[in-house]
Amino acid sequence: MTKQHQADAVKALERLVKHPSYLATAAPGAPFGVGVRAALDEMMALCDELGFKTYTDPDGNYGYAEVGEGDDIFGILGHVDVVPAGDAADWATDPYQAVIKDGVIHGRGVQDDKGPSVAALFAVKALMDAGVTFKERVRFIFGTDEENLWRGIAVYTEKEAQITHGIAPDSEFPVTYAEKGLQQAYLIGPGTSDFSLDLDQPFNAVPAKAAYDGPKLAEVTQALDDFGFAYETTDTGIVVTGKAIHAMLAPEGTNAVLRLAMALDKVFPDGPLSLIGQCVKEDATGANLLGDISDEASGHLTINLSGIKVTPEETRIQLDMRVPVTVNHKALLTQLQEAVGKYGLRYEDFDYLAPLYVPRDSALVETLMGVYQDVTGDQTPPQVSGGATYARTMHQCVAFGAMLPGVPDYMHQVDEQWELAKMYEAMTIYAEAVARIVGNVE
Repeated sequence: MTKQHQADAVKALERLVKHPSYLATAAPGAPFGVGVRAALDEMMALCDELGFKTYTDPDGNYGYAEVGEGDDIFGILGHVDVVPAGDAADWATDPYQAVIKDGVIHGRGVQDDKGPSVAALFAVKALMDAGVTFKERVRFIFGTDEENLWRGIAVYTEKEAQITHGIAPDSEFPVTYAEKGLQQAYLIGPGTSDFSLDLDQPFNAVPAKAAYDGPKLAEVTQALDDFGFAYETTDTGIVVTGKAIHAMLAPEGTNAVLRLAMALDKVFPDGPLSLIGQCVKEDATGANLLGDISDEASGHLTINLSGIKVTPEETRIQLDMRVPVTVNHKALLTQLQEAVGKYGLRYEDFDYLAPLYVPRDSALVETLMGVYQDVTGDQTPPQVSGGATYARTMHQCVAFGAMLPGVPDYMHQVDEQWELAKMYEAMTIYAEAVARIVGNVE
C-alpha cells in the first residue's frame, strides 16, 4: 500500500461524496432517484479508470467491477446510496462536499458506505499494481437501495452469479459473523382531530429532532419540562431534541420522536399515542412492550419507533426491530400484534431481512480474523451486530470493517467523518485479506 494509493482513494471519495445519493423520486434508468444513479455511475467510472472490468445494470439497480479469472467469485459488497443529511445548517461543513480538516474527512457517506467501499477498492488496486494475480474473480458489487428496501441488490441476486464467499465493508472490525434479523413495520390505528403530526424519518436511525406547532403548545411544553426533556423554541412552535444514532444501537441514542409523543400523550390522554406514553416510553430494548427477549448468541432485541404521522383519519407509527438470531420470528410477530392491539393498533409488515450466521470456526471467519490480528495486533473477538449489511444476501459472506475499534460512530449522523489514518489502516487490512484468501501464491 503506497501513499499514492492512499491519496488516490481520498480523491475518489471526494468525487463520490459530491453526489446526494439518497432515495428520491424514480426516473428513467434511476429507480431510486437521479442522485443515486449519478453516484453509481461515478463509482463505475472510477472502477473503469482503475482497470477493472465493469458492468452497470441499464435500469440502474446495481453495478459490479471485477478482476481475475475463474468460476469462483470472492465478492466485496458495498452501496453507493446514503441516508439524507437532514438540515445542512446543522453540519459544520457542506454534507455533499468532502472536506478534510486536521486529518479527518467530513461528508455524508464517508463512513457509510462510500468511504469503506473506496478503501476496499483501492486496496485491491494496490495489489494489482504490485503484480498480485488472483486465483478467483474478485468482484465488487455496488448496491443502490441499501438504506431502504434493498431492491437494487435483490435485482442483482436474481440476474447475476452468486459469489463463492466474500465480505461486506459496511460495519466494524474485526469480523461480524452474525447479524440480527431486521423487521420493519407500521403500527396503525385511529387518527384524531386534537392534533396532527408528520414526523417522517428513516426507519433505521434514531431521530434527533421532532417538531411540534399544534394545539395546546404551552401544555405540551410544560409536559416536556415535567419530563426533563430538552427542546428548542421556534417562531411557530418547538423542536424536541435528542441524540441521533443508527437504529441497531437504539438504546444508546435519545429518541426525540418518543419524547414528543410522551408529552403529547400526557396532554391528550387516551389518544393515538398511548402505546408510547403509557407503555414503550423511552425504552429501546422492547422490554416494556414485549418483555426480555434475547439470546446468548446475539444479545437483546432492540426497537426504534422513528416516525409518526397523525391525521384525523389515521395514526401511523414506524417500527424498526433488530431481532436476536435464534428468536422465532413468527412467534415474535404474534406476540407483538397482541401487545400493540391492546392500544388500538394493528401491525402492518413493511420489510424483513432474515439473520446472518457464519460459524466462527469457518475457514472464512478464521482467515479474516487472522489477517486482522496480524495487521493490528488487536485480539478483539469476532462479533455479532444488530446492523444489517449486504453480507446476509450472499453465500458465505460476512461483514468485515471498515471501522476499527474505538473509531467514533458517525453513521447516519450529522457531521459524518472518518479519520484518514484509520481509513488507510483499513486499506492495509483489506489488501492483506484479499491477498491471503484469493491471491496466487508462487
